[in-house]
Amino acid sequence: MSTKGLLPQPITGEIDHLLATNDRARRNASTFRIIFGWVLLLTGTVFSIIRLLYAPARNDPLSNIPIDAAEILDKCRMLNVQPHTPANFYERKQSDRFQAGTNPTLITNATIWSGRLNGLEQFTGDVLLDGGIIRDIGDIDREFVARLDDLVTIDANGAWLSPGVVDMHSHLGVHSNPGLRGSSDGNSHHGPVLPWMRALDGLNTHDDAYRLSVSGGVTTALVLPGSANAIGGQGLLIKLRPTTERSPTAMTLENPYSTNTSEYDPLHGLRWRQMKHACGENPDRVYSGTRMDTTWAFRQAYDKARQIKNAQDAYCQKASTGKWDEIKDFPEDYQWEALVDVLRGRVKVHNHCYETVDLDDMVRITNEFKFSIAAFHHAHETYLVPSTLKSAYGHPPAVALFSTKARYKRESYRGSEFAPKILSENGLQVIMKSDHPVLDSRYLLYEAQIAHYFGLPPNLALAAVTSTPAEVIGEDHRIGFLKRGYDADVVLWDSHPLSLSATPKQVWIDGIPQIKVPHVVDKPAFLQNIPKTPDFEREARKTLEYDGLPPLLPNHTSEGTVVFTNVSHVYARKGDSIVEVLGLRRGHDNGIVQVQRGEIICMGEASTCLELNTTGKPTFVNLQGGSISPGLVTFGSNLGLEDIQGEPSTKDGLVPAPLISKVPAIVGGDGAIIRAADGLQFFTRHALLAYRSGITTGIVAPQSQGLLSGLSVAFSTGSEHRLKKGAVVQNVVAVHVAISHSDNLPSVSAQVAALRNLLLGNGEGELGYWFEKVTKGKLSLVVDVHSADAIASLIELKREIEGTTFHPLKLTLSGATESYLLPSEISDADIGVILRPIRSFPSSWEMKRMASSK
Repeated sequence: MSTKGLLPQPITGEIDHLLATNDRARRNASTFRIIFGWVLLLTGTVFSIIRLLYAPARNDPLSNIPIDAAEILDKCRMLNVQPHTPANFYERKQSDRFQAGTNPTLITNATIWSGRLNGLEQFTGDVLLDGGIIRDIGDIDREFVARLDDLVTIDANGAWLSPGVVDMHSHLGVHSNPGLRGSSDGNSHHGPVLPWMRALDGLNTHDDAYRLSVSGGVTTALVLPGSANAIGGQGLLIKLRPTTERSPTAMTLENPYSTNTSEYDPLHGLRWRQMKHACGENPDRVYSGTRMDTTWAFRQAYDKARQIKNAQDAYCQKASTGKWDEIKDFPEDYQWEALVDVLRGRVKVHNHCYETVDLDDMVRITNEFKFSIAAFHHAHETYLVPSTLKSAYGHPPAVALFSTKARYKRESYRGSEFAPKILSENGLQVIMKSDHPVLDSRYLLYEAQIAHYFGLPPNLALAAVTSTPAEVIGEDHRIGFLKRGYDADVVLWDSHPLSLSATPKQVWIDGIPQIKVPHVVDKPAFLQNIPKTPDFEREARKTLEYDGLPPLLPNHTSEGTVVFTNVSHVYARKGDSIVEVLGLRRGHDNGIVQVQRGEIICMGEASTCLELNTTGKPTFVNLQGGSISPGLVTFGSNLGLEDIQGEPSTKDGLVPAPLISKVPAIVGGDGAIIRAADGLQFFTRHALLAYRSGITTGIVAPQSQGLLSGLSVAFSTGSEHRLKKGAVVQNVVAVHVAISHSDNLPSVSAQVAALRNLLLGNGEGELGYWFEKVTKGKLSLVVDVHSADAIASLIELKREIEGTTFHPLKLTLSGATESYLLPSEISDADIGVILRPIRSFPSSWEMKRMASSK
């Protein structure tokens, strides 16, 4: 049998070539080809028979099953699994965040606010922290405690113990402090819809604010992307303590993402993700759009996510019924998977949203695309439309608020201090948040205290920064409460947490004490109780009646008589001091102060004053044991020169800056100096609210971004316009300048040189006139400055000028964050200091060495 054609030509050719070198080989070549050919033929036959025997029929349903079918079905089964706590979670003896070497701690004799029973449970008892968790609470198992090594025991002596404070809206680590170009990671500007962005990827572990926030009792924060975008990306939960790993991942609480050491395993308890949305002015401004544009961006994005979700569901339906021949690749898009998970109910959506129009838009979107919003944030008008929130898909969103911060832009103009009270009365969850660094989260508890003052019940006020945010972010199985098995995040307070001066004695995170050297001040006994608050029911009703803008005009009764009853103390000015001129014994409730035509005509006990003749029918005001004092004076804000910070048409505006650009000749050229009195705005809501709060006088300087601000003015916060008697208290108060680091300004040394030149009499026109008054000691010079180095230069400059003019220079430092570094030098130079803000914060590099960071 010939093998020709059975062997491939290259093989037969290679055999002929190898064997043709001798005759014997040539004779054997033919035989070899025959044998090799038969082998190949038999092998092919065998494989053909096997294929015929074992190949499935064409209509066999198993014929198209992919090799990864089991993996695909598992993926389909996981699509609608909801985040949950593992069944054995409370059997744990040690936290997943436990740090080796942490000593167990027994806190005894504490007054415990547990967060349970809607915040109403409180009792006296002990708490054992061990393994990073609360091992026991109440009546502790003493036999177990006796077996613990290296136990640390702390006698609370009846002090209040609460869960750690939870900040549900923070930008810690992504808007880092001090603020620098290289550490601003809060917003991407690559489009209005970016659900694939993650705050974790920009978290800066070197933010100076972490330890400051911890010192205020904050133990957990939800770090969110900023609000430049409609969908800004995914947030993350972090514990604020430093970790041995020093990494962002090590700070996360129940990290839903893969880590650098292992892949995330959803089978051990799927974890909630958090996502930031924003509507209204912010995305509209950033992308030069309108509310219609932003709303369409939301709808378009969710339609894309819905299409992917529907395709996945259809795919899995076919896979689960064995229709493998009808499907190919699993439909997914890595960029959109997080938004698809929103539709599957596996993401907590946090929505920056202020006004009714935006709230209504978002509620309609939730119903169109069938997803829930965890919370509306900022949400200044939610208290006006509680029924709108209740019509949201799934469940009513919680509301995360500031206590009194409002009117800084148009969409916050109707914000009310009564919003927490009104929302809670409508059955909605209330949360107080910081929006750090908008508000320093170190003082987040203060937001709860103010909300309580204006009517939020005490149990809900304290819950608003502990248990309620823990529940809304899906972590109430381990934080926000003092319960057995929960994380050992605990705060021991020096007074009742809702008293205005409450300060942590110690803060534990994962059972680790965070304050190395606590600064403890003994507080009076009455501060250990829930503070008494006024009844604001009438004011809250008025707020709703006037759609968030109740009348604030003062009720002037200067022509009549006002009688203040139940007065405990009266204080008055005496020179540069405030002294007590009337003081009654505690419990003595018949103190009287009688005022006629704006002047006190009598004060003392009731029997002393009420027999005096009065003009007309007197107005009686019961102070309920309160005090009377001179009106307060405010300085350091733009009160009186603006109504809405974010709306240029409501502001006086910025003055020309001579070191930045040439000052127009029409306003005086190089000799110009601007007077704040010329730009005063009366009857702003800020001014009227200040007046109602006892601030009767405001001092304000012109707004500037350069060295020279101008001449400040003192004005009455309750006057209607500047022509009213007493409206302008003092037309010129001081000359104001600023020394600072800025991209728009020349060097600090150049600014000091310019100031020196003016103080040496080289100013022109009106500018020279007013600086001559300064150098002769007839007018104060106020310098806005923060850096200790710049302050030192100003001290030297003062000495230099006084040595030349032989007149004392009245110099006051405003801001003065780092002034504490030069206390004796400032005192010796007879320089005044106005701290601004009074709660120091390292918002810029020149404030980095703030006193409380030492």
